[in-house]
Amino acid sequence: GGMARGGGVPQAAGEGRVRGRSGGRPRRGSSASATARPVTGLSTDWGVSPEDAHAYGWSKTLMGRYRRLHSINHPSKAKQAHMERAAINTPVQGGAADIVILAMVKLQQSEKLKALGYRLLLQIHDEVIVEGPEEHVEEAQAEVVRCMEEPWDDYGLERLKVRLEVDADHAHSWYEAK
Repeated sequence: GGMARGGGVPQAAGEGRVRGRSGGRPRRGSSASATARPVTGLSTDWGVSPEDAHAYGWSKTLMGRYRRLHSINHPSKAKQAHMERAAINTPVQGGAADIVILAMVKLQQSEKLKALGYRLLLQIHDEVIVEGPEEHVEEAQAEVVRCMEEPWDDYGLERLKVRLEVDADHAHSWYEAK
């Protein structure tokens, strides 16, 4: 385990192969990687405005997580402007995080991936990596895409107005998939 030398690159990527936890030996099989494209939309679509931020002192993400904006009504106009930008950015960045969190939970709970011998290995920003036997890589990749395109289906949450598009690939290592 550990990190590859030179800048916090996971050892699997640094060596160009996926490593398991079994004594540091490379695992045989395939990794699948999928990246969700950024969610597009404006703050007005999500009901967030600088005026609301000033009135309530917070902003929230798609799933309703709150971000307090401590300096939103500060006497300094520069601090207020910074908090207004944070209020607008919170639904976008926080919403992207919400989507990835839901997708990871869905992937972790996927009976199909478990039956195929795949497991969630790593998440980096909007990208997930699953690992499992090479003979089931196409089926596993399709399931990863399904879970990432509709992460909220199992939670009774309202769908976005835009369709999430997922780019997926498979390779023997994360480095090869990039």
